[in-house]
Amino acid sequence: MATSTTAPDADRREPRAGSPARGPARRPRGPRRSLLPYLLLAPAVVLELAIHVIPMVVGVWMSLLELTQFHIRDWSTAPFIGLENYRATLDLNSAAGKELLHSFWITLAYSLLSVGFAWLLGISAAVVLQRPFRGRAILRALFLTPYALPVYAAVITWSFLLQRDTGLVNHVLVDQLGLMNERPFWLIGDNSFWSLLVVSVWRNWPFAFLCLMAGLQNVPGELYEAAAIDGAGFWRRLRSVTLPMLRPVNLVLLLVLFLWTFNDFNTPFVLFGGSAPEQADLISIHIYRSSFKTWDFGSGSAMSVALLLFLLIVSAAYLLITNRRRDDHA
Repeated sequence: MATSTTAPDADRREPRAGSPARGPARRPRGPRRSLLPYLLLAPAVVLELAIHVIPMVVGVWMSLLELTQFHIRDWSTAPFIGLENYRATLDLNSAAGKELLHSFWITLAYSLLSVGFAWLLGISAAVVLQRPFRGRAILRALFLTPYALPVYAAVITWSFLLQRDTGLVNHVLVDQLGLMNERPFWLIGDNSFWSLLVVSVWRNWPFAFLCLMAGLQNVPGELYEAAAIDGAGFWRRLRSVTLPMLRPVNLVLLLVLFLWTFNDFNTPFVLFGGSAPEQADLISIHIYRSSFKTWDFGSGSAMSVALLLFLLIVSAAYLLITNRRRDDHA
């Protein structure tokens, strides 16, 4: 029986003599390939223009008009007054200027305290949960719950808890523990500021915890071992190893938390029902009341633009200072 000696690739045809050899397949070049990146970016650009850029430009234009309830139907009839809204709003000798300055100081104190307490709780929880132990995953999930909840549902729950007559807080403090003789008002008066601060810290600290916990994952364990061999205790390791290694994370985290808190509108609006007391009159609520309660959209837009410029200046100064310090340490 004859066996075939044909090679497995004998059926492949050899290129004829003189025929050009085929090179690697070239990617098509043309308008389709050159337009593909722009087509992929187009939806994001359109949404950015529709949601941020165009409303911001319209807001700047509104701040230059005397746009009150008499001209809200037809903006073309609103007289152009230039920077008059800015002069009236930022005049600290006028009633409007004094109210805006009061809201500014309230917002600044609220933002600094909220960011400070949120960061302190976040770094504490991240350091405690850095080492593995039984139940660590459950604690992580519980700590992240406030951040995962919808803001309206969470803040409405807090408003129920802080009610004077039917709230759980007064029930525990007065009826159960007997720490107070009378039921205090938590949503009006001086207590309103601290109630707002507690709710803000409760909502923001899980985000700080999440970022700092992720940052600690990149800290080499050999650094802690070397510090322990050198006799460094817990606080010394925290000060000499943990905090320096978390410096890049903290630089971004503190700025983001400050911008979020300074611009916070949902928390006070839902907690106080749109009419925050004087002690908790954040600048976002003040702008809302100036625009939609008194129907003076020109002044409200001027306040919004001034707030935007202030936050841009703060962000630029913060980044400039931190970059200089980083260069000096380098």
